Amino acid sequence: MKTPCQRIESSIIKKFRKEIWRPFVRGMQEYEMVEEGDRVAVCISGGKDSMLLAKCMQEIQRHGDISFELRFLVMDPGYHPDNRKMIEDNARKMEIPIEVMESDIFDTVVDIDDSPCYLCARMRRGFLYANAKAMGCNKIALGHHFNDVVETILMGMIYGGQFNTMMPKLFSTNFEGMELIRPLYYVKEEDILAWKEYNELQFLQCACRFTEQIAREKAAAGILENPADIVHTSKRQEIKELIRKLKEKNPSADSNIFKSAENVNLDICLGYVSKGIRHHFMDSYGGDDRGCS
Repeated sequence: MKTPCQRIESSIIKKFRKEIWRPFVRGMQEYEMVEEGDRVAVCISGGKDSMLLAKCMQEIQRHGDISFELRFLVMDPGYHPDNRKMIEDNARKMEIPIEVMESDIFDTVVDIDDSPCYLCARMRRGFLYANAKAMGCNKIALGHHFNDVVETILMGMIYGGQFNTMMPKLFSTNFEGMELIRPLYYVKEEDILAWKEYNELQFLQCACRFTEQIAREKAAAGILENPADIVHTSKRQEIKELIRKLKEKNPSADSNIFKSAENVNLDICLGYVSKGIRHHFMDSYGGDDRGCS
């Protein structure tokens, strides 16, 4: 009889082979995310994405052709004890040997009025890089997935006036020799949710103190029955809703947005930035390579 962990692992390889395993392997191979001798710190927040990532990385380490090492890093930025316990309980159930490291990031940003989420994210990323490097790792793996990529593209266009994307891997500019990889790059959130429900798993949704405070206030006002059900209102949530509406009329809308980042035609762009230098189409307009319409 299979253990709970064995059933979870089997579901990734068999039940969700098409939806999760194959897209995961495709991303790992296409973008050459791991190489022989790598030491990868899988960064676990306690949510569904990072916990699935940890299991996928364990499976490909066991069954893949490339030899590399894994460490499983959990940063506790000041979690409520119940949230910390949930992460630890899930890690035991899923047989993920996590290493928890304490920080005071929540306390640092709690009174910041100007962009606390941005500051928190940057501090968390820096903490992960620094501790992964101290462990002897040369890469960190994050649980961003297909939907995160699509949402990032639209957010940049609508709220930032720029076209960019979330890269599958990149070198750190602040931690020499460190690289970030996103192995779930082709895995869709709806399939991660289906995997979670199939295995009857409960993961941390959002441990942000700001979100928890909103939940408590709504619950006290009788607006929210269960504070754990709150979805943090944010620009990203607005974009999620926009994409959902677009897909009602065009089911391929999200895939086409994703593909747009692979099909940028610089010949018909008003401008672009490369290596920090801004280029404008008028810089070369009227040269020998004139086109016609």
